[in-house]
Amino acid sequence: MIVEALSAVYGAAATWRRRWYAASPARSRYLQQPVISIGNVRVGGTGKTPTVMCLARLLLERGERPAILSRGYARQRSSAGVTVVSDRTRILADVAHAGDEPLLLARALPGVPVLVCADRYAAGQLAESQLDATVHLLDDGFQHVRLARDIDLLLADEGDLDDRVLPAGRLREPLANASVAHALIVPGGSADAAQRVASRLGLTDAFWTTRELGALRMLRETDPVPARGDGLFAVAGIERPERFFDDLRATGHRVLGTRVFRDHHLFTNADLASTVAAARAAGAVAVVTTEKDAVRLEPLTTPGLPLASVALHTRIEPAEAFTTWLLARLAQARGAH
Repeated sequence: MIVEALSAVYGAAATWRRRWYAASPARSRYLQQPVISIGNVRVGGTGKTPTVMCLARLLLERGERPAILSRGYARQRSSAGVTVVSDRTRILADVAHAGDEPLLLARALPGVPVLVCADRYAAGQLAESQLDATVHLLDDGFQHVRLARDIDLLLADEGDLDDRVLPAGRLREPLANASVAHALIVPGGSADAAQRVASRLGLTDAFWTTRELGALRMLRETDPVPARGDGLFAVAGIERPERFFDDLRATGHRVLGTRVFRDHHLFTNADLASTVAAARAAGAVAVVTTEKDAVRLEPLTTPGLPLASVALHTRIEPAEAFTTWLLARLAQARGAH
């Protein structure tokens, strides 16, 4: 009963805050260039980072100069101002100052500035004045209503439909608030799933993503790349690690064992040593992890087994329809600006 009451209070507060900003547009802050928000209603991962990568590449291909604005969740060292993780040509911050996801984005997207700050309006101003940004990607922005957005993309799946608000469940706010989004994206979904979720959330425009793993990349370039039939030991410190393990198996890799850490876990040399010991006991020839985890593992002492990462590539479907929809909304936003 107490947990349910707390959830009701939490949900009411989140809804009141959203309505307070919506009641007077002057309460929000507006950047000069359009803002595209990518967010969700659930605590934890729903594929936001791969979706941001997909959007950034799509915009680059069409001549835009996107900048990514992130809060830098779980970074170890934060500054009072804006941390420029990458400035279109160079990476300027390490994982401690950037956070694992912003540094991953900076590495994966050469030519796209990545900026970290709790005040993402300040980050956007810097991106416009010094980095010539023509459009902003607001990472994890659905609840960041203080910054006005022109396009609000919500990531949600069918599992969210039966969840409850914190602390009874994993939702950051009531599902009724999802209807303010401009479009739904269902991670790893299908056309049918997208329509079902959109119908429940009161949204008209719905898309979905497909997932595909890339090739193994050795963290130490001198290590040999394991052959497809070699046994691997998989480790992940992300939300829903089982999806990564399932993707590895579906791609044809032989996974002999797995180990899970909490999301954004700060790995230690002891963690790596015990993981390598478990991998050897399982008969694995290498340890494989996600790109996000690799960012936090790289600074550690070289392990006694080869360590590899694998990229996750996301595509928003149907691709042509989504691109047409996005560019039309962007043109509309520019007209309003």
